[in-house]
Amino acid sequence: MHKTRSTLASALFGVLLATATVASAAPADPNDPLLPRLKKILKATPLIDGHNDWPGALASEGKDQRWTMDLNKLDPVKYDTDIERLKQGMVGGQFWSVYVSANLSPLEQVKKTLEQIDIVKSFVARYPQDFQLVRTAAEVRAAHKAGKIASLMGAEGGGQIDESFSVLRAYHELGVGYLTLTHSKTISWADSATDAPRHDGLTKFGVEVVREMNRLGMLVDLSHVSEATMLDAIAASKAPVIFSHSSARAPADHPRNVPDLVLKEVAKNGGVVMVNFAPGFISEPLRQWNAQQAAQAALNASLYLGQPDRAKAANDAWLQANPQPKVTLSVVADHVDHIAKVAGHDFVGLGGDYDGLPFLPEGMDGVEAYPPLLLELMRRGWSDENIAKLAGGNILRVMAAAEKVAASMANDPPATATVQALDGPAK
Repeated sequence: MHKTRSTLASALFGVLLATATVASAAPADPNDPLLPRLKKILKATPLIDGHNDWPGALASEGKDQRWTMDLNKLDPVKYDTDIERLKQGMVGGQFWSVYVSANLSPLEQVKKTLEQIDIVKSFVARYPQDFQLVRTAAEVRAAHKAGKIASLMGAEGGGQIDESFSVLRAYHELGVGYLTLTHSKTISWADSATDAPRHDGLTKFGVEVVREMNRLGMLVDLSHVSEATMLDAIAASKAPVIFSHSSARAPADHPRNVPDLVLKEVAKNGGVVMVNFAPGFISEPLRQWNAQQAAQAALNASLYLGQPDRAKAANDAWLQANPQPKVTLSVVADHVDHIAKVAGHDFVGLGGDYDGLPFLPEGMDGVEAYPPLLLELMRRGWSDENIAKLAGGNILRVMAAAEKVAASMANDPPATATVQALDGPAK
């Protein structure tokens, strides 16, 4: 669900954009008595977000100017991220998403992924005083200590490797730190959460993808995948897995979210679920409202066939009588609390999905909003130790563990099989 991408809910979000009020992001209150504690925590432990679509936003909004435009301060209506706001949000590390649409042809997905990688490398090179490309947990800490934002990359969809281990390895060589096994569509070797399942999880080729990622030291990202794929990948992975931008399913029953059963398996695996801020994923009242609004719009289109003015008037009347439920920072904190309760404080992180959403919770419309969220959790009783784990300690632990697994597999041969060789002819 992104500002510039086509998804199953694209038509609905067109309506949401037209009806939602955009709240200003709320920076931390400088007089908050808890702020000195938070600053001390984030000086020692970098705040690391698992997923930000700024590269894609720069491509779609900045177009040809993306290579040269000033990134210090950008239009907050068009962008959730800029350098000033990253500093205000005390961000110490970021996985930049090198996302491309799952609707593109396989070859076009590879080409566009390389262009997205190039954008990240470009802005890091242009602002070396602010960003530093890193690959390991130790490099993240070193960059943070030097006062820079440790910059990593994640490819958001298994379709982006075009069924090729060679492409996967090329991405790794270019610095991509994780691969999300699917995006919105089921692919030839893995089921998506938001598409019809075809494999009951991972195929044999999909299991081999996980093994090869373990060998390379790439993190296995399970955001967007079906529950069966989640469980298959956790069972197949020798290293801890991540959910780079996913929330909890018990508070909001969206298929993109992580069920409690899987949260418990993540804890056994040693992984981390990095909470997504998407209102449609985290608010059950909004999820229900979305479905009701879509049904009403379809009904009005049928009732007033060929009468667009009457259909629009009926839609407007329904929206007037049924205002969109509000989603606030507190709802995000509820998901963080739930994951910590079910899986444990060692297995939760932050993956805001900034610059990838049509709208955000009130008071959280930019990357400057991390401190208010962490302060809210501190007011709920979170200890400094657990805030540090949430902010960055847990994902750093996962990265270090994946590096150890890769080192243990250094003498294993690289994967070379094809989908057809492992799974047979396409069904």
